[in-house]
Amino acid sequence: MTKLYPEIFVIRHGQTEWNLARRQQGRLDSPLTELGCQQARDMGEMLQRVVGEREDIKAFSSPQGRALQTAALSLAPFGWPVTEDARLCEVAFGAWEGLTQARIKAGWPALAAMSEEDPINWHFRSPGGERYRDLELRADAFLGDLAGPAVIFTHGILSRVLRTRWMGLTADDMLDLPGGQGIIFHLSPRHGHRTIEK
Repeated sequence: MTKLYPEIFVIRHGQTEWNLARRQQGRLDSPLTELGCQQARDMGEMLQRVVGEREDIKAFSSPQGRALQTAALSLAPFGWPVTEDARLCEVAFGAWEGLTQARIKAGWPALAAMSEEDPINWHFRSPGGERYRDLELRADAFLGDLAGPAVIFTHGILSRVLRTRWMGLTADDMLDLPGGQGIIFHLSPRHGHRTIEK
């Protein structure tokens, strides 16, 4: 039986300089680009449109700079405090952090080949990095501690794992979930999983 969790709004950080350079960020960081800052402000407007004057929502963010920067820009109209939670950090990529896809392909050709066959799960094969089960445990612990509706600022892979666990899906189902930046993923008992776009 699927566990019932509170309503959540999941937001991936806006575009960063390393996103543009196609570098794996993991636990490293890079600042938002001009587009990333605009995406964050746009998501704040989208959130306002959906939640209106609600006062029952709390905001949480990964402590990584790109997520906190997105949260600050998105929540500026609200004035809500943001609670940092390390369980919302991006997957640790180990030896791949800071590397481009080309460098990974040159150094680990067999593992890099998985990125085309299985573009999500290959992230959990990095030498010295986290495995899918590690992220499941983090996501489950965070969701289990939620006492009410929440806006969550996080990262691409963790966003997918969080939504997968909220819906009671398997790791294989994660591939079918939408991703991207500048989008809010709304999960609620009433609406299920839906995307909110500009």
